[in-house]
Amino acid sequence: MRVAIVAARFNAEVTDSMVEAAEEAIDDHGHEHAATVRVPGAFDTPVVAQRLMSRADVDGVAVLGAVVTGDTDHDQVLMHATTRTLQQLSLEWGKPIALGITGPGMSGEEARERVDYGAQAVEAVTEVHEALRQVTPEMDMDTV
Repeated sequence: MRVAIVAARFNAEVTDSMVEAAEEAIDDHGHEHAATVRVPGAFDTPVVAQRLMSRADVDGVAVLGAVVTGDTDHDQVLMHATTRTLQQLSLEWGKPIALGITGPGMSGEEARERVDYGAQAVEAVTEVHEALRQVTPEMDMDTV
């Protein structure tokens, strides 16, 4: 299985550790690491995830980021738009996109406590990929 990572640079003190955890999980599962692409923020992840999904050498994408609460409800709006778009992309391409974005409604400290979301996203990509293989045995998921 070939897994790509899209990660936000915003809140890098959190997302850098998430990327490390995700890359380690890819290795632990014996998967091929197709790419790691950094983007400015969580809101910017869908367009890159879309491009990665179109590649034949990518079977799934782990999307990583940390959205923390500010003085407005910006974190809520951002997460709603981002997660909805990522879900649509997964449905359109028939490949797993795992949400490894922490938030909304959490502090920076709470986000730092959840850097394991990077590894959890790789685990989710793995599980959904396998589930798709089970329900579509006639398809070679490695070429989808």
